[in-house]
Amino acid sequence: MFFEIRNLRVNYEKVEAIKGISMGLEKGMMACIIGANGAGKTSILRTISALKKAAGGEIFFQGKRIDTMRTHGIVKMGISHVPEGRHVFPEMSVMDNLLIGAYLRKDKQNINKELDKIFDDFPILKQRQKQHGGSLSGGEQQMLTMARALMNKPRMLLLDEPTLGLSPLMVKEVSKIIQQFNANGVSIILVEQNSRVALKISQNGYVLETGSIVLQGKSADLINDDHVKEAYLGA
Repeated sequence: MFFEIRNLRVNYEKVEAIKGISMGLEKGMMACIIGANGAGKTSILRTISALKKAAGGEIFFQGKRIDTMRTHGIVKMGISHVPEGRHVFPEMSVMDNLLIGAYLRKDKQNINKELDKIFDDFPILKQRQKQHGGSLSGGEQQMLTMARALMNKPRMLLLDEPTLGLSPLMVKEVSKIIQQFNANGVSIILVEQNSRVALKISQNGYVLETGSIVLQGKSADLINDDHVKEAYLGA
């Protein structure tokens, strides 16, 4: 298994936020995690990235246990995390925001090639490269945070609510970009409040309710599940 979580538990003070979940991801695949606000979706991603310490369980990436590692070591292994909220550096230029994403790379000679590819994939960022990150629109900032994560040349990408607060047109654009990442071989774990979008663009899905996985399977099957329709798709 390319990536695997085994019996993960996460606590916030005395409250158990994640209650012994297990999940996996095959190389080159995209899995989504859907659920209501407060279900624990973000906690899973934060624990994978070592931003939150697990209370129990194990996390493996390419056969190596990573839940005992620190964040910078996890990033070096090839896991990039795009957190909820479009965390750009507002006073820095778009170009400098992108270069920060490559900070841990040792192949400095290839960074310019990576920038060229980023600008091919995100032409609006090429146009805005000298602007401050904080001057971009919400959709452009979301593109910048994803592009910055790609500058690390990740093997796996953790995306937390990438379409949150975006216009319907921008949701479609960001969704297409995520699908392109996946088509290019990047494995993805996608956390999304927009369950319909998440299930449409991913191959596999997990339904999280109050810290427990209550349903899992192929996204095409989950989108037609009566419980998912009623609880998450407004049907």
